[in-house]
Amino acid sequence: MKKLMIALLTAVSVSSAVYATQLPQELKTYVEKSFPKTDFRFDGVIILPDNTIYLPLIPAKFDTEKSFTVKSTIPSAKSFSQKPDAIIFDNDYVLLRVITDANGKKSLVKLQNPPIELRTGLLPQDMLVPKNLSIPGNLKNIIGNLEISTAKEPTLAVPVVQPKTVQGNSIASLKLIPELKGKTLYVSTSFSKNIQVVNPEKKVPEYALQQQHIPIMIKGWNNEFLLVSSFDKKSIDVISLADDKVIKQIELKTQPDEMIIDAKNHLAYISTPSDFSIYVVSLDTMTLKKQIKLNGMCEKIVLSDDGTKIFYNDKQTNTIWVIETDNNYLLKEIGTFPNVSKIAYLNDKIYITSRTKNRLAIVDYKTMNLLSENSVSPKPVDMLTYGNDLFILGASENTIEVVDTSVDKLTDTIVLDTTGFSTKLTRIDGTNLALVTDAKAGKYFVLNLDTKKIISSNPVATPVTSMVVLKKVKKIGGK
Repeated sequence: MKKLMIALLTAVSVSSAVYATQLPQELKTYVEKSFPKTDFRFDGVIILPDNTIYLPLIPAKFDTEKSFTVKSTIPSAKSFSQKPDAIIFDNDYVLLRVITDANGKKSLVKLQNPPIELRTGLLPQDMLVPKNLSIPGNLKNIIGNLEISTAKEPTLAVPVVQPKTVQGNSIASLKLIPELKGKTLYVSTSFSKNIQVVNPEKKVPEYALQQQHIPIMIKGWNNEFLLVSSFDKKSIDVISLADDKVIKQIELKTQPDEMIIDAKNHLAYISTPSDFSIYVVSLDTMTLKKQIKLNGMCEKIVLSDDGTKIFYNDKQTNTIWVIETDNNYLLKEIGTFPNVSKIAYLNDKIYITSRTKNRLAIVDYKTMNLLSENSVSPKPVDMLTYGNDLFILGASENTIEVVDTSVDKLTDTIVLDTTGFSTKLTRIDGTNLALVTDAKAGKYFVLNLDTKKIISSNPVATPVTSMVVLKKVKKIGGK
């Protein structure tokens, strides 16, 4: 493997038609004094911890010299902790509570003569309006260009029929795994373009999120949103899991492909091989920040744990590159390796598997010299780093080989009890567990990364291509 060649990477700032509502920090501070852990959604909706919704009205003329001191409330003399129907601030900002009746219908405060601040303010124009919301006639001006959904407007949620081959629907073994309690699995399969929503204690999905295109990749963010890239679609769908609706589409120049999440810096990196780019998306605002121009058509993108390096393979030349995100997006060539299936980075070393050659190459990052090249189980399709260990999933023989990267020696081989085709290792964030998914057999495995043992084998109604694990989400769209 040849030594490094260095080229300056062109990082281009992008402007986008999509935008996000930036609520003033003073307003957020005011809300959080009464309700810590409030969710300020990027489209402007304010969701209190008990699921109470407030909508901000942005004044026609914002007086920056005045403060977020309460001018009045409706009903009058109510503190925010009492959740009044409306709060009017000195600078004419307004918060309107979404009022829900016993039948699940939503409305705003109804007044014979609304204050001028309510009649002249405007709702955020990129806001996802809560389902079933009706606006009083004398407040219609606050809508602007927003479309108000009705109770009959369909969500993405569609029912799933239990297959005849599934006997019963409970998985008793999962009761022994507390880390999966209160979790939801979002699953893509090779049998449907819809995303299956699975309770881990059940064999059959609870429902599915209907998709018009076949998903390429799904990623979760903040236990609130799914980001979905799809074939034949030049945008990323942002699905609000509390509403089961597409809340935003992030438009790109060409079809997006793979995505990686930098949770520390609240960023998503999205590859677009056909225009030789990776796009940087702010997960706080769900807007494009930057277009990184690359050498070659990128695939197999992976982010280092500290977020400072993005590795990718050029599918045309089998050349592997690294982008140093903390070094003005400097691009470095690592070398060539045949039929790359996965790249990993740990302890200042790059690990590269070849799917057809069944080899693992180890490269020293500082010198870019090849340290060793070793045989691995046939058809290595995925790798996962944990501590000093590297877990390598072999699809042909359904095994997981464990390499201690401090000495680069094989220490364990875990055999999966399946005749299927294992595809992915998915870490459950904040735990020592990973899920091993199978694209052919109707099951997935729970792997303890500390003991290096399979602790559960769980049936599902359909085989799994990829999976996202998130906390169960409170729904705000229904009754």
